[in-house]
Amino acid sequence: MRTLEIMDTTLRDGEQTSGVSFSTSEKLTLAKLLLEELRVDRIEIASARVSEGERKAVEAITEWAKAQDRLSQVEVLTFVDEGRSLEWMQSTGAVVQNLLTKGSLNHLSHQLKQKPEEHFRKIETAVIAASKLAIDTNLYLEDWSNGMRNSSEYVFAYLDFAQSLNIKRILLPDTLGVLTFQEAFDFIQRITQRYPQLHFDFHGHNDYDLGVANATQAIKAGAHGLHLTLNGMGERAGNVPLASMVAVINDFVPEVKVNINEKALYRVSKLVETFTGFRIPANKPVVGENVFTQTAGIHADGDRKKNLYFNDLLPERFGRKRSYALGKTSGKANIEKNLQELGLQLKADEIKKVTERIIALGDKKERVTIEDLPYIISDVLGTQENEKAVQINSYVLTHAKGMNPSTTVSLNINGKDYEAIASGDGQYDAFIKAIRLIFKKQSIALPELTDYAVRIPPGSNSDAFCETTITWRTSEKEFKTRGLDSDQTVSAIKATEKMLNIIVQ
Repeated sequence: MRTLEIMDTTLRDGEQTSGVSFSTSEKLTLAKLLLEELRVDRIEIASARVSEGERKAVEAITEWAKAQDRLSQVEVLTFVDEGRSLEWMQSTGAVVQNLLTKGSLNHLSHQLKQKPEEHFRKIETAVIAASKLAIDTNLYLEDWSNGMRNSSEYVFAYLDFAQSLNIKRILLPDTLGVLTFQEAFDFIQRITQRYPQLHFDFHGHNDYDLGVANATQAIKAGAHGLHLTLNGMGERAGNVPLASMVAVINDFVPEVKVNINEKALYRVSKLVETFTGFRIPANKPVVGENVFTQTAGIHADGDRKKNLYFNDLLPERFGRKRSYALGKTSGKANIEKNLQELGLQLKADEIKKVTERIIALGDKKERVTIEDLPYIISDVLGTQENEKAVQINSYVLTHAKGMNPSTTVSLNINGKDYEAIASGDGQYDAFIKAIRLIFKKQSIALPELTDYAVRIPPGSNSDAFCETTITWRTSEKEFKTRGLDSDQTVSAIKATEKMLNIIVQ
């Protein structure tokens, strides 16, 4: 088993994500986490000569890294620019350059308008100058993947030349994300077999969503290192994501090992999400919110019966927990799993009632969370549907600009239907006025509304539920009724219906 080097380039290539820019303090914080918590082998933190802010960030990181004896793990992208990048590096304290050069004849001819011999001569000058300054050099072959496809003779001429240079590594980027996994294997294998004395890193992009597959094939073909980013950040469709790649290596590539601390992946990924505003998709492998959530009831049932729907991606590996979603596909097993989490026990018929209510909410496309569950239980089990003397059949709530809200209500009292129309200061005010009109005709006095409180379940991160508690006062007593629904007005109407049944009964 060989150890594969992981170079994280979130702070350099990942920062090319549209709209993302790290502050100096954010870069320093992430550099520390990447090297100390995640235990990546190297980090690429900036491009030389980009801005004054970039300079300050590199200075802060190199100062910390030097004190921690980690300076050789910090790398900066540089350019063949007659020594200006090297001067910039020296001023920041960085000691490893990743020199950007041309890996395809197409790029060399049309962008630099140079012959290979001229480009090689300039590269050699840059490497020698770096050595004199005690700066180590890695060479990026930009557009290498297209170089292998369309001008492999140029790539091999370059690598023949590179053997004579004082360099640490050759970095092979699929700059435009165009490789297939078969090409990734073939191209890397040809190179590693031809140049066994050189160290090669693969730098993949994800334009066709093949980044992880290509990187896996690159390892199998003999690549010595990979370039990855947190959350797959990077230009266009991004780079190969660190979390996914580490999981694949640990589970499917037994011939290599990596030093990454899996348990820190989720925590650091969420911090990057916070710093950048670049949201992690809910279905993103390993770090997405939904990837350890079972939704279908049959899956929850299978997990209960010898973990039939588990795979090797156990959430505990990444400092996470498995959860069971509540919604229209929920079954009894989902409910029971969540009840266990809350330490609650219900009878079979009670679980059935709660399940029916959750499914009904799911049909309305509401997201139900475990924090909502106690409220559902309380509401469902506290409602005696068969003992209602008053049943609200239907209602129409209207609200238009420049007009008072109005309500049409139909309700049943002891088997007889009644209707009324009223307007008010708000939809609920109009509703309660219509109700009072009906009960006035029945010579039934309704209590005074003295308090109206609305809240959502504490800790709930969804808008599935709104609990309305109304306090009523009669000449004899004060009491409260409560309603639960995804709509605030509807939850108040449910609370009112309960009050009506108390009064009539």
